[in-house]
Amino acid sequence: MTPVPSQTKYQKIFTQRLNQNSMNKNKQKITLYCLPFAGGNAISYRDFQAHVASPLHVAPIELPGRGKRIREPLQTNAQAIVDDVFHQIQNDIKGKPYAIFGHSMGALLGYLLTKRILSARLPAPLHLFFSGRRAPSVIDKRPNKHGLPKKEFINYIHELGGLPREILDNAELVDFFEPILRADFKAIETYVYNPTSPFNLPMTIWHGLEDDEVAYAELPPWQLETRQSISIKPFPGGHFFIFDHLPQIGQLFSKTLAIALQKKVVMPATYN
Repeated sequence: MTPVPSQTKYQKIFTQRLNQNSMNKNKQKITLYCLPFAGGNAISYRDFQAHVASPLHVAPIELPGRGKRIREPLQTNAQAIVDDVFHQIQNDIKGKPYAIFGHSMGALLGYLLTKRILSARLPAPLHLFFSGRRAPSVIDKRPNKHGLPKKEFINYIHELGGLPREILDNAELVDFFEPILRADFKAIETYVYNPTSPFNLPMTIWHGLEDDEVAYAELPPWQLETRQSISIKPFPGGHFFIFDHLPQIGQLFSKTLAIALQKKVVMPATYN
């Protein structure tokens, strides 16, 4: 793959653009909202911040029923989850540059969140980054997983790479995470695609070449969701390849958003 320019170079670009376009520099930091994969929580993206340029603030989203919100009931409907996320960020995105990233389930949530934001006529994200997820219009014809017997369900999660060995070997931890995973899979598997007008937003799709969950042929239909040309970038690895490539992923975030901010400074974007 083409080498990615150094983080330092894009950190300098960030700083230059922030200085040019800001009476209040703090407001011009770009927030990267990160939506979790099934079973994930805000801590899942704890290592991202160390791999991005300093003006980029990584903001992991916490969903109900996990992490700091463990006492809240789990949601099993994708749109209900998106409504929850929307209410978390709606005030913060007014007048502040931001982008959205989602992996696997998080990619679907990020797509639906963008629709929710635009329908509310709030400022659009600078860029959308999605990974580990087929395009929303592509129907998954495989049997649903959320209703599988416990042993089959946990084995499937294990094969996917979604639970580390220290959890799989601990029956109490398996019992703790199982309902979270089932709720998330139900939200994904019961989602029904509703085609709408495409965004006018740049979109990057990342894919693990050894990901048995998502075929490369299921990625190009993401183009149906935006009027701008999408970028599809493959990586070595399986479904959770992103965690094997954090330095490169972080540099791509930094590079892409530095350029996006530069364009915003020169000519502010408008979205219909």
